[in-house]
Amino acid sequence: MKKLTHVLVTGVLGLGLAAGAFADDMTQAEKKQADTRYEAAVEKAKADYKLAKQRCDTLAGNDKDVCMKEAKAEEQRARADAKARKESAQAGADARENKRDAEYEVAKEKCDALSGAAKDACLADAKARLKGRT
Repeated sequence: MKKLTHVLVTGVLGLGLAAGAFADDMTQAEKKQADTRYEAAVEKAKADYKLAKQRCDTLAGNDKDVCMKEAKAEEQRARADAKARKESAQAGADARENKRDAEYEVAKEKCDALSGAAKDACLADAKARLKGRT
């Protein structure tokens, strides 16, 4: 019976560890992906601005000034939109991490009702599932 319990606890801990590590990897992957999308959007904004400036060069006087201001404004809008999308994605990843931390604190408190090996196993499981570490 002890061997079966040991196998079950080990299995649960292994699954919890894998789930926690996967969640942590997803957060890092999401942040990296958001950074990549942001950089691509900024590069596109720069290229669009450069093309718009070239079109403005065919104009003269106030028409050229207005064209240049419009081109710059469009670049700034594109950059602001890219930044907002990046920060939103990172905020989502941070929120998921904060939720896991809060769930971990609740799980630790629940483990306090136990004692001995059961408490140790409960804490190890909670840490593996929700913190991604052993």
